[in-house]
Amino acid sequence: MSPVGPTDETALAMALRHVIEAEGRVLRQRALVARLDPGGGRVVELAQALLADFQADLEAHRAHLARVAPLPQA
Repeated sequence: MSPVGPTDETALAMALRHVIEAEGRVLRQRALVARLDPGGGRVVELAQALLADFQADLEAHRAHLARVAPLPQA
């Protein structure tokens, strides 16, 4: 399996890319959930569960970015 991102990517660049990609997934899934019929039953439940998973992933990516980002200079 080949890497998805650039092979010369720094840890900081990778973490930032992951946050940006995850934000896009969350936005797209929110839009899909908003378009679904509230009475859509299982489909709506699954779409909302997937959105929750994407949001959790985004928070994990943001936490990783915070760990690898340089601290601001005082």
